Amino acid sequence: MDIEEQYDKIYRYCYFKLSNQQLAEDITQETFLRFLESNTYYEKGKKLRYLYTIAHNLCVDIYRSKTEDPLTEELRSEDKENEILTSIVIKDALHRLTREEQEILLLRYVNEVPVSVICGILKVSRFSLYRKTTKALKQLQDMLRREDFR
Repeated sequence: MDIEEQYDKIYRYCYFKLSNQQLAEDITQETFLRFLESNTYYEKGKKLRYLYTIAHNLCVDIYRSKTEDPLTEELRSEDKENEILTSIVIKDALHRLTREEQEILLLRYVNEVPVSVICGILKVSRFSLYRKTTKALKQLQDMLRREDFR
C-alpha cells in the first residue's frame, strides 16, 4: 500500500465528510498516526479497510460535536463560467442524494476504494452495495438530465 497515495485519498474522504480544509487535514493526520500506532489490522492484511474505518470514525466524532451541517456547499472556483455552473449543478445533484449514497460514490469513484473494502466500511453485502450504487447513479443521472445537463 502506497502511503502517500492513500494520504491524499483519505484527505479527500475527510474533506468530503467535513467540508473544512483544516479539519480534514487534522483528521487525516490523526488517522495515519493511529494507523501507524496499531499493528493489529496492519498485520492481518486489512490495512486499507482499517485506514478508512479510522478516518470514518474520526469524521463521525467531529460531525457529532458540530452543530452545523458538514455538507454545506462551497464554491471556490475561479475558472471559466461553464466550469462554475457545471460544478454547481453536479454538487446540487449530489447533495440531493442521501449521505450514504454520497459516501458510496465518493469511495467508489473518487477514491477508487475496492468494493470489498467499501462493504467492510459500510457493513453491507456486495449485492447490497451494488444495488445502492446503481440506485445512486440512476438518481444522479435523472437529476442531471432534468437540469438539461448532458
